[in-house]
Amino acid sequence: MAKYSGPTNKLFRNYGVKDLSNRKLTSSMRQNASGQHGALRKKPSDYALQLKEKQKIRLTYLVSEKQFAKYYENASRKTGVTGTVMLQTLESRLDNVVFRAGFAITRRQARQIVNHGHVLVNGKKVDIPSYLLKEGDVVTVKEASKSYVKNVIESIDMALSYAWLTVDANECKITFERVPNREEMDPEFKEQLVIEYYSK
Repeated sequence: MAKYSGPTNKLFRNYGVKDLSNRKLTSSMRQNASGQHGALRKKPSDYALQLKEKQKIRLTYLVSEKQFAKYYENASRKTGVTGTVMLQTLESRLDNVVFRAGFAITRRQARQIVNHGHVLVNGKKVDIPSYLLKEGDVVTVKEASKSYVKNVIESIDMALSYAWLTVDANECKITFERVPNREEMDPEFKEQLVIEYYSK
């Protein structure tokens, strides 16, 4: 996603990405691909299915091709199920945690909040969206930025909460308790297809 500047909703529809747009719009987004023939049914090849799933997960977390491949390679070297470890790594990104906690409407906004130096990790300024949080890390918002983030929090109808995060909206504080288990992450992701894609 690093240099893509085209129409993002069209791109997301093509790959079935659901939770990148404004939370209020996700339920109404059309699920077929964009374009005149987007709704036509064609049986995709195995490779097409694998590529689509890889792009779907990559675009959901707003990471570049190079970053995503690196996450896969690192996950393949660790103990545990490669696909699950890869998703856990993506969920541990600072921008994703800021988004999950409801401190941003979209992941793009969460990335911008981090990039602009509004957040601290364990009391130290971190402006790298891909920073990976560890168990027990505490994310807070700079005092001067709290009013802005609180306005964002109030504008979001947060129906979801996550067992691996403890969120104090009043204090603009997030505690990263642990990495999520596979059953706690998006059930629609078919990470096995990603493994098959990179195993060729």
